[in-house]
Amino acid sequence: MKEFHCGTLVPGCDWRTRHEEEAEIMRRAVEHLRQDHGEAIIRETMIDAIRSRIEKQRNAA
Repeated sequence: MKEFHCGTLVPGCDWRTRHEEEAEIMRRAVEHLRQDHGEAIIRETMIDAIRSRIEKQRNAA
């Protein structure tokens, strides 16, 4: 499972998403940035910033 926490990119934002596929996390994150943060244009640098902040979650034992 992988996770993205928007607060690592936009300070103060508590939004998070989890999914097995990085592509789905990216899709959700871009949608969130457009809807909740008013980002009309998502530049390649923003995509790179999101991708670099996706973390692989450890399985709880």
